Amino acid sequence: MPLLKAIVVEDSEDDLFLLIRALKKGGFDVIYTRVDTAESLREALKDKKWQIIISDHAMPRFNAPEALQVVKESGRDLPFIIVSGTIGEEVAVEAMKAGAHDYIMKDKMARLTPAVERELRDAELRRQHRQYQEQLEFLSLHDQLTGLYNRVYFENEIGRLEGGRQYPIMILSADLNGFKLINDTMGQKAGDRVLKDCAAMLARPLRQGDVLARVGGDEFAAILPRADDVDGSALLDNIRSAVVRYNSKNSCLPVSISLGYAVSGGRDKTLAEAYREADKMMRLDKKNGAESARSQVVNALLAALSERDFISGGHAERLEQLCLKMGKEIGLDQDRLTTLSLVAQVHDLGKVGIPDSILFKKGGLTDEEWTVMRQHSEKGYRIAQTSTELTHVADLILRHHEKWDGTGYPLGLKGKQIPVECRILLIVDAYDAMTHDRPYRRAMSKQEAIKELKRNAGTQFDPLLVEKFLKIIE
Repeated sequence: MPLLKAIVVEDSEDDLFLLIRALKKGGFDVIYTRVDTAESLREALKDKKWQIIISDHAMPRFNAPEALQVVKESGRDLPFIIVSGTIGEEVAVEAMKAGAHDYIMKDKMARLTPAVERELRDAELRRQHRQYQEQLEFLSLHDQLTGLYNRVYFENEIGRLEGGRQYPIMILSADLNGFKLINDTMGQKAGDRVLKDCAAMLARPLRQGDVLARVGGDEFAAILPRADDVDGSALLDNIRSAVVRYNSKNSCLPVSISLGYAVSGGRDKTLAEAYREADKMMRLDKKNGAESARSQVVNALLAALSERDFISGGHAERLEQLCLKMGKEIGLDQDRLTTLSLVAQVHDLGKVGIPDSILFKKGGLTDEEWTVMRQHSEKGYRIAQTSTELTHVADLILRHHEKWDGTGYPLGLKGKQIPVECRILLIVDAYDAMTHDRPYRRAMSKQEAIKELKRNAGTQFDPLLVEKFLKIIE
């Protein structure tokens, strides 16, 4: 039995009894409140639970047209059905024009239940339509990810405030540093989380009524009307302090925000000019701190890599030592030995962007998972390119999975097209992987690993370098 929550506008207890009986007979379990004045109806409308209003047409102290007016003033969209024994057709038509949804004569109460059911359905459709329209309006003016206003709203607000009475107006410009690097290496989910955290840090020190918008992929801007008492430098310091606190709790993925502001007094500069001035200040801040911001992110990624299971077991250190022995064996100069040492430590940097479910899977990888795994060379290359400390080994990181016969990735290089550092690393990395436990298999013996290196010499590995390596480990 469906539950019906109704406001009944009726002064007669007898008529109320007949009305409720008709609704129950029609299959409704009824919860109701009875009102018979404008004041009592206004009070009842404050409670959002009511679904419908059923009203007598004329009472000594109140009537349906007055009730309709009260409902209209409340802003509520509730079905309004008039039930009367005296209403004429002309009066009924006027009531419908005033907002009533139906009228029913008291001698035809059998019509009440179908009318209520119909009007409840129509009310639900109107509610869904309003919700849909509100969502469309919200999306047209807001950024879906952060919930902030979007560029359209920001520019409209600039136009609305220009030349108005809310000067001085401060414009804040902000940019999330290193966002592309985070997005490319750690994935969209990590990038989205950082964007939302950035939005929260920017919003926190702003006042109610200030407008904060995401105006680009990693760009934000705020409008602060009536900014007489706002200290721009203090505002920026406040945000920077919030960033420091955030990074102390999120060292695995630190955030850096470039900031700038400008103030328009109205006559001295337009709001568009103030925005350009704030943006210029932000870009200068970005230029001054760009390298530091990138280093923060790269160092965080290296730290994350070092915490991976097979890295913490001394993998990078073993590779570095064996690679240096190989480099010295073939006569590399000191500069190339230094480069080889570094690439041995950071060649797997791109794996910070590979899900653990793939990286540490105990069984074999699917074709789709191999496609994701093979992306780590390119991810590592992109990370290294952003760091002055690593840019000179970026090309080696990109090529460290190329094979002697040209079947490697991502470039399909062959033979001596592959840098010697990468050819050395491929052999050493394979040997270390074979002789230590991995999630997908137990370690081989040294002799079994040597047999594998010999078997793949000339296909996967440089055959001459395999010979050199075997001399070193034997």
